[in-house]
Amino acid sequence: MKALRSHETGGPETLTLDEVEVPAPGKGEVLVDVKACAINFPDTLIIRDLYQFKPERPFAPGGEIAGVIEAIGEGVEGYSVGDKVMAGIGNGGLAEKVIVQAGRMFPIPDGIAFEKAASLLMTYGTTIHGLKDRGHIKEGDTVLVLGAAGGVGLSAVELAKAFGARVVAAVSSEEKGEVARKAGADEVVIYPKGEMDKDASKELANAFKAACGPEGANIVYDIVGGQYSEPALRSIAWEGKFLVVGFPAGIAKMPLNLTLLKSCDIAGVFWGAFTAREPVKFRQQVEELFQLMKDGKIDPLVSETFPLERGGEAIAKLESRKAVGKLVVTMD
Repeated sequence: MKALRSHETGGPETLTLDEVEVPAPGKGEVLVDVKACAINFPDTLIIRDLYQFKPERPFAPGGEIAGVIEAIGEGVEGYSVGDKVMAGIGNGGLAEKVIVQAGRMFPIPDGIAFEKAASLLMTYGTTIHGLKDRGHIKEGDTVLVLGAAGGVGLSAVELAKAFGARVVAAVSSEEKGEVARKAGADEVVIYPKGEMDKDASKELANAFKAACGPEGANIVYDIVGGQYSEPALRSIAWEGKFLVVGFPAGIAKMPLNLTLLKSCDIAGVFWGAFTAREPVKFRQQVEELFQLMKDGKIDPLVSETFPLERGGEAIAKLESRKAVGKLVVTMD
């Protein structure tokens, strides 16, 4: 079997397509014939040793897969060879076959393509946990989403609308703004791509305030970080929730006096740790996502697919922040 692996610390250009032995599933494991692997921001970090978890090399990145069970290890119940499944696995997904812990898998509902199934868990899973458990979203809230045209951003737009909120989408181009509008955003704010000085930062804060309305944003869903976080915090409502989801633009330095002036909360959204600490709630939320998908309220946008040998290109495109929706590597 083939696997796209990291042998040294570096960017996607360091990945190599290797021929490796097919692994055998152990106790509580299954072997999955991978059909699709979604690319996520952690894939850009893990190959550079910048992620929270550092696998032993060589390893394949790719933490979100969908495929077909090829073999079943001892003690696995409820699954059969040939079942279509999806799973979050941390890493290893950019390979033709991968070992998956049975407890991390979910059956793919009928009618959902492998590419869509591989694009659901990390993005929509992060967001449903973030909005419900950390943001305590309620009907009528205003939600400001930074980076609203990426995979996680679009999940936030769709889920916030599904939960009855008004959505302000912040993006870096009009093209991305149109994508966010199609996903249901009520308002769009275009933020500058280049370095902002103090005046530009104030101007962006005013644009956020104007779009969010006089009461401000009840929830700020920050996937971007960097220089964009403070202007967003300045637009937050009284007792609002500022959710820290990611920081591809850098780790923000926030003026904490604003939290006092707005009586607001800054809360982290660490979905991976949540799934390990609260597995029952995690599975309940995935079932809720399946129902929302069935009802037509959410639909992962797969904007581009890549063959396995070009998986490094997919990672490079994602980290360039030019991607819209989800990028997915397919094995067929």
